[in-house]
Amino acid sequence: MKQFGIAMVLAVGLILVACGGGSSNGLDTVTGNWTAMLTNTDGTPAFSFTTSLSQSNGTATVTGTNLNFTSSTSCFTSGGSQTGSFVLSGNFNGNITGTFQLTITSGTPPGNTLTLQQGMVNNNTISGNWSLTGPNQGCTGSGTFTLTRM
Repeated sequence: MKQFGIAMVLAVGLILVACGGGSSNGLDTVTGNWTAMLTNTDGTPAFSFTTSLSQSNGTATVTGTNLNFTSSTSCFTSGGSQTGSFVLSGNFNGNITGTFQLTITSGTPPGNTLTLQQGMVNNNTISGNWSLTGPNQGCTGSGTFTLTRM
């Protein structure tokens, strides 16, 4: 009976070691460099930009840096900020899925807000809807977007 008890303790110990102590390698996040293509509701190109997104492991909060509009736009000429969220719904052999949202506010001219919403993450691609609101002429619209990890 004593040997059975020792065997059980060893078995439980092995199970606990196998299940715990793992470390996250950042593959469950949207951290990285991304390029975005935004299309108007009529199918014509609207905006394109690149950005670096950062998400801490274990949180849904996403911040962006190095925002660079690669298409000409008077709505976002300089400065601004990016905040958003990513909620992981699955990671199967490195293939991540989840929901994504990002809000970009203009620095100059002030008052314009670009929102990427209802984004669905599938590996290295995020797709969804976008809307632009603001007081500046020509700084309103909506359509679909695709972000691709570079």
